Amino acid sequence: MRGAPDFYNRRKGFEFGRDRSGPAGVKIERRVGVQAPAAVVWEIIHDVARWPEWNPVYPKAEGAVRIGEALTLTRALPGQPHKVIQPVVLDWTPNELLHLKLSTLGGMALVTCYWEIDALAEASCIFSSGELYTGWLGPGAARSIRGSLRRGFAAVCEAMKARAEAAWRAQGGAPTSEP
Repeated sequence: MRGAPDFYNRRKGFEFGRDRSGPAGVKIERRVGVQAPAAVVWEIIHDVARWPEWNPVYPKAEGAVRIGEALTLTRALPGQPHKVIQPVVLDWTPNELLHLKLSTLGGMALVTCYWEIDALAEASCIFSSGELYTGWLGPGAARSIRGSLRRGFAAVCEAMKARAEAAWRAQGGAPTSEP
């Protein structure tokens, strides 16, 4: 894919840090099992206008999932002030992934925000929410808010799990992870 970092593989995501010749970066991620099809999770991710209904990290969201499209998001990490950001859609694949890129700190920190879905069976998947920080100041920026990021991604994963499983039940499916 043109314009993507050389450590990005569309099918495998981001690979770095195994050999010292690759880019340095910090990856912070949370994953959760969801008892709903990947397509149900994707429908929720794809509808950016409705993110505020379920995504506690982005209580305001506007834009469309199109490569090169800028989204306008209000980011609300736990313990941090709200901040309006405008990441650009880097890549998306229905039922699999949405990756956004954001340049901060005068271009010295590059952030890739991502939501990924790994289908396990017809009616279950793993949902991942995370960010990859690269660039000269990226790793330091990530470390400074690591706790907030982890809490935020945990909340996003739990909210996605609840929303997707409720949507699947409403469609006649039967999630097995109910309390």
